[in-house]
Amino acid sequence: MSITTSRLYLASGSPRRREILEGLGLNLERIHADIDESVLPGETAVAYTERLAREKAAAGWQVVSNCGLPPHPLLAADTTVVLDGEIFGKPADAADARRMLQAFSGRSHQVVTSVAVCLGEQLELATSITEVSFKPLGDEEIERYIASHEPFDKAGAYGIQGKAAVFVARIEGSYTGVVGLPVYETAQLLGKFGYQLP
Repeated sequence: MSITTSRLYLASGSPRRREILEGLGLNLERIHADIDESVLPGETAVAYTERLAREKAAAGWQVVSNCGLPPHPLLAADTTVVLDGEIFGKPADAADARRMLQAFSGRSHQVVTSVAVCLGEQLELATSITEVSFKPLGDEEIERYIASHEPFDKAGAYGIQGKAAVFVARIEGSYTGVVGLPVYETAQLLGKFGYQLP
């Protein structure tokens, strides 16, 4: 990979996404792009994450254009958790986190992550869906986890790469997709823009 094609704008504040991309050898520049992340009435989890990934990419590219920055591809992503058709975003407070974790206890849910990469008018999109099965959770376990403050900036109120790893009995799909950026799909998208990974 040449120096010029290893540069990538990242329209995400997620330290987990940054770690994954830097682990692939990419040189990142964070672009701040705020959008409304409200779920639309009747919107499915896949439609929701794909819409948000596209909107974050478009908002990020607008910042790149407005600031006159050099044209490098920009990556945006969105992750959500879904159970029985209900979308679980980031918890509002401890009670909300408790509700989510109790809902997942002893059951399987899906983690949906959509990734968008754009360069000017070209936008490519991919979505990863992973089935995650939780063991039955006791009230004390849930309270200890909430007390760690780990649930509060994460969709579904847990991070598979942190303390909640002990809750996960099994996954089917992309581990990195559950973390927040599916590496296989991301590499496929970046390949369309000339990146050669690894």
